[in-house]
Amino acid sequence: MENKQLVKYNFKTKPFKHQMDALDASHDKKYFALFMEMGTGKSKVLIDNIVHLYDRGEINFALIIAPKGVYRNWVEREIPQHFPDDVPYRVIRWVSNPNKEQEREIKTIKDAFEGITIFVMNVEIFSTVKGRNVGNWLAKRFGSRGIVAVDESTTIKNTKSNRTKALVQLSKDFEYSRILTGSPVTNSPMDVYSQTEFLKKGVLGYSNFYAFQARYANLQTRNMGSTSFRQVVGFKNLDELNKKLDNFSFRVLKKDCLDLPNKVYMPRYVSLTKRQLELYEQIRKEALVLFEDGRLVSAPQMVTQMLRLQQILSGYLTTDDGYQENFETRRIDALLDICYETSGKIIIWSRFRYDIMKIAQVLSDNCGENKVAKYFGDTKDDERSEIIDRFQNPNSDLRFFIGNPSTAGRGLTLTEGHTVVYYANDFNLDTRIQSEDRCHRIGQNKSVTYIDLISEGTIDEKIVHSLVNKIDLSAKVLGEEAKEWLQIKPKKNAL
Repeated sequence: MENKQLVKYNFKTKPFKHQMDALDASHDKKYFALFMEMGTGKSKVLIDNIVHLYDRGEINFALIIAPKGVYRNWVEREIPQHFPDDVPYRVIRWVSNPNKEQEREIKTIKDAFEGITIFVMNVEIFSTVKGRNVGNWLAKRFGSRGIVAVDESTTIKNTKSNRTKALVQLSKDFEYSRILTGSPVTNSPMDVYSQTEFLKKGVLGYSNFYAFQARYANLQTRNMGSTSFRQVVGFKNLDELNKKLDNFSFRVLKKDCLDLPNKVYMPRYVSLTKRQLELYEQIRKEALVLFEDGRLVSAPQMVTQMLRLQQILSGYLTTDDGYQENFETRRIDALLDICYETSGKIIIWSRFRYDIMKIAQVLSDNCGENKVAKYFGDTKDDERSEIIDRFQNPNSDLRFFIGNPSTAGRGLTLTEGHTVVYYANDFNLDTRIQSEDRCHRIGQNKSVTYIDLISEGTIDEKIVHSLVNKIDLSAKVLGEEAKEWLQIKPKKNAL
């Protein structure tokens, strides 16, 4: 009877077994955690859960909250791909500084609608008063017949942050709540407390974080000058904590999903800083930048211009006299988020030496130097074999392989990696295919997830669009079925 109830409607896309199991476990629960690793399709499970609750007459509103790099995927990819065509729905995306058209769309939330309304917001906005006010209004207006979900819920693991406090408070007004993440614990078991508090206040049996911490963490008093503080030095009773989490969660690891497709592609969107936008527009329109110290960056040829535009996205420019100007980029933060969300070994590709050095330094600082290896032109021959051996050893501590696809994209076997990040692409299709196949080859028995970092309306989209066109053309010439890849439609002025 339970399964009949779950499949009352026709799925737009057929669920894999692990997705059906997750839906079966969560479909009627007031609160639930989908601990599903990246690439296993947790977004579809939530969408099917929303449709199921709507069909039962339980809800007519869904608030989906996700990081900036992810929430656009919900609007443009996940919902259109998986939401059944015979169920009336509308999707409204929150934009902090909307243009007139976007503002009109947001205001339609006040209009009556016979169907289900899905409102998508970025989690970062809840750090602001404006975002909290909007969220609270939605909760009061629609929460009694609504579901609220936080995708990549480790973004609310900090119990002291304004965003976490706001979302824990907001969720109280919703009839249903969900959290989605591949790795609920990124730094310590203490990470799960605020995530579960969002689901339901006191669900783990503790009225505050300090009582929870005292039960599951070993604390020691440390002195620093005239002040003292309690520091976590270890953990305890974790079997008990796991059993509590099992009561309202479902865990999926990619390595356990035998029915996943061989390759899963997804973009991760990265916004530009104000400085990047300024430099990008100067190079795009004028083909040169003059820094305050008088140093000049020129890009008179199209190839040079495209190279400079990519460098800006990576957070640097090389002046005509060889000086390197560095500035902030959110690309490295997006990469860190992916690394925290994903278990297992990760391959990171970039065409730029600067990226490889910077990524290695940041990952070493955050995860440990022994977990990082660089494989590019500067890597000595005797080190290269050692790096491959360590990466291919499942018991080795080497987790991150950072390489240049022109150097490391051919001939190597990296089948211990199941997640591949393209930090900076190039237009060479052969390089792309070869680098993809370092882990997707004989010896690989798991699905591989490929993630491209994309800044909207920039050279990133042009490169991906060019590669897709080349793949389609190749398939037509050779009479092969076109390779399924990223479906990104660049803006007309993207460059």
